[in-house]
Amino acid sequence: MLTLKKSLIWLIVLTVVGSFSLPVFAQDAAADSSQAVDYAAAITKISEDLQNNINIVWTCVAAFLVFFMQAGFAMVEGGFTRAKNTVNIMMKNLMDFSIGSLVFFLFGFGLMFGATNGLFGTTHFMMSVTDIAGKDWNWTFLIFQTVFAATAATIVSGAMAERTKFIGYLIYSVFICAIIYPIFGSWAWGSLLAGGGWLENLGFVDFAGSTVVHSIGGWLALAGAIVLGPRIGKYGPDGKARAIPGHNIALAALGVFILWFGWFGFNPGSTTFGDGDIGRIAVTTNLAAAAGAIAAMVTSWITNKKPDGSMALNGALAGLVAITAGCAAVSPMGSIYIGLIAGMLVVGSVYFFDSVVKVDDPVGAVSVHGVCGAFGTLAVGLFAVDGGLFYGGGFKLLGVQAVGIGTAFIWAFGIGMILFNVIKHTVGLRVTEKEEIQGLDIGEHGMEAYSGFQIFITQ
Repeated sequence: MLTLKKSLIWLIVLTVVGSFSLPVFAQDAAADSSQAVDYAAAITKISEDLQNNINIVWTCVAAFLVFFMQAGFAMVEGGFTRAKNTVNIMMKNLMDFSIGSLVFFLFGFGLMFGATNGLFGTTHFMMSVTDIAGKDWNWTFLIFQTVFAATAATIVSGAMAERTKFIGYLIYSVFICAIIYPIFGSWAWGSLLAGGGWLENLGFVDFAGSTVVHSIGGWLALAGAIVLGPRIGKYGPDGKARAIPGHNIALAALGVFILWFGWFGFNPGSTTFGDGDIGRIAVTTNLAAAAGAIAAMVTSWITNKKPDGSMALNGALAGLVAITAGCAAVSPMGSIYIGLIAGMLVVGSVYFFDSVVKVDDPVGAVSVHGVCGAFGTLAVGLFAVDGGLFYGGGFKLLGVQAVGIGTAFIWAFGIGMILFNVIKHTVGLRVTEKEEIQGLDIGEHGMEAYSGFQIFITQ
């Protein structure tokens, strides 16, 4: 009986205690569950912030690499032309970036990436406070796109070297970076920040700018070279082209290596995302450049009986330009094929423009950037693993790529012809015969790159 009473007492005690403790246990469990959710959300937020910071750092590093390409362009152009024009060439490359940075910030970025009206952007001019408030990424995207705009402008310099008035050059640099390049860019890349452009909506693929940057610059260069006319002495009385050797192939070679190095920011950097795609795109970029250099060397060796060093250098650039559109879309073997074709193509194209249509292009800018940029863009329709003709994708992508290439030529070459003719008949586009013979360093800048080297004309 006593044992039964004790058992009942303990049962009552346990029941009372349990009535108080169970809610506490439930509350603890609920708290633990809430904390788990909070921890998961915190981890997700940390991961997103970390990835965003990695993206910003990588894209900035890529932008700095592309900026260094300005030095490469200056070295290539300076080396492939005569010593008496070296200061002029350095000044043009300096002003390309300086003017381009300002006008792209003021106008170009908005036209290219602002909310589009169907033809061009209408917001983000001068990156107002409302554009960047709470959006650190926009600063990064601005500097990355600025160096691309400057690249498009500096391409034109090479084809118009050794006979262009400096003031005329400055004027067309403004228009290229402020209007011509950004508007086409909005058609092909508009969705990178705002609404998609009409070419982009068709399915046009140009990952890093074979057409958007290089062909636009190349076709503008073609227009400028045509309006300017050839350099004095380029064509003889019989109409045959004469070689006008550059003064420093070592300088040009250094420039090509700098450009090759910078292209690892140009193409992989266009991911604007820090992940494994960077390495894959770097591989396709490198393979195309190497294949282009070899193909150009062999082609010139066959046609001229000697392995031409300048052609091999331009072959590397041709491969780089050609792979820029499809670097993220093709396989490594596909990139080799693209580079090989571009290397052969650039040799034939230089000969065609130089000797057949008689367009004087001192550095081969039209062939490297215009022609090989167009080929590389078309090659996406052939070699893209997803949608390319050679991979069972049919002709759809190839057709869209052709539309983009044709649009770029009509836009850049057409506007370029108008712009250069307007400059020619207003402030003037070409220096005098005396200044051209003496050298633009003296005539345009009153100084020499190599003291005592220039020819002085007193009358």
